[in-house]
Amino acid sequence: MGFATQAKAETGALRFAPQEAWTLHGEQFRHRGEPSGGWVQNFTSTVETLPDDQWRIWSGISVPETGFKNIGFHEGRVGGEWRFLSAVCSAGEADRNAELAIGGIPEGAHPVQVVTIRLQNGLTRLYFWAHGEGLVRYLAADSTDESAKRFQVVNAATPCLYHPGDRAVGGAAAAAAGLNRYASRVAKPGAGEPLAPADLISNDATNVYQLADGSFEMYSVALAEVGEDDPRYAPQDNLKGFLRVIDRYTSPDGLNWGNRQRIMSPDSNDPMDQQFYYLSVTYTDKGRVGLLGSYRLDSQTIDLEPCFSSDGITWERPHRQPWIPRQKPGDGLASYMLHAPHNLVQRDGRWWLFYTGGNFSHNNIDSHGPPNRAVLAASCNSLWG
Repeated sequence: MGFATQAKAETGALRFAPQEAWTLHGEQFRHRGEPSGGWVQNFTSTVETLPDDQWRIWSGISVPETGFKNIGFHEGRVGGEWRFLSAVCSAGEADRNAELAIGGIPEGAHPVQVVTIRLQNGLTRLYFWAHGEGLVRYLAADSTDESAKRFQVVNAATPCLYHPGDRAVGGAAAAAAGLNRYASRVAKPGAGEPLAPADLISNDATNVYQLADGSFEMYSVALAEVGEDDPRYAPQDNLKGFLRVIDRYTSPDGLNWGNRQRIMSPDSNDPMDQQFYYLSVTYTDKGRVGLLGSYRLDSQTIDLEPCFSSDGITWERPHRQPWIPRQKPGDGLASYMLHAPHNLVQRDGRWWLFYTGGNFSHNNIDSHGPPNRAVLAASCNSLWG
């Protein structure tokens, strides 16, 4: 069945624009300078418009094998020069002399995968995963001034989400979350920290959005366990025995989360090696357009697949093919994995997508040249065919 026919069958009058509708603007920037050997990404991160055709792309830098990670943003024009501003992070109060500062980050932790939300009350909130020794949790930091230059973490001890590897996750909660392989885990929470509840144990890629009524919704990758006799076990994966699926949560304030629902899992129409690595959402007058991370374990590739929902709960996947093509090996850094930003952005009548491309396999066994990442851009006149 062709793409257009599938779309009409599943979404009524709605049809996504074909892959050929996108104009590819190529690589915009990669990490250069200090720290040396770093990789850039704008995975889950917000893109904002600035005057004079400029953009602000919230992003992060990591240096493999060193543990160094930090967030900030790049500013520039498509096809032009880009400047990176790195956040000054501290465990105490946010540095008042820094151009961009985040205070209250747990000692020794590093932020990754930043989401930026301009709240309806006029202030700004950052969400990010904090990685440190024994610490992998999803935190929120609120701006302490209207300039949105200084942020203070507001929930270090009671985060939005916990990774199974976080020190506050115990075996009983892990088992209750369906992660029986972690059932013997002994929690070692920090002083004053509660144990992680089962319904807040997630995995990694997370996106948060404020809705028109002021409430919030969050999409995060969860893990579903399978046995060694299951054909989906996938010993070549770094999480063998687990399927990556998408859960949705809601919150009245963006800090206290509940109503967890499983909204996206591979089905009988998917290949056996299909998993879902992320879901980013764009709100349009026709409904929510999703960029679903289509992770194929056999090839160790990740692609951007379009999907659609009218309510954020029931999602339709009429395409089940990449919306943006990966580059051919040797033609650029977007040859193995594509990672989506927080959302698409409409500007001057066109839809813009800034995304991260990597030239190495997810399990880091293969690469097309020295492993690296870059941020690329694509645009189209309409999301619909």
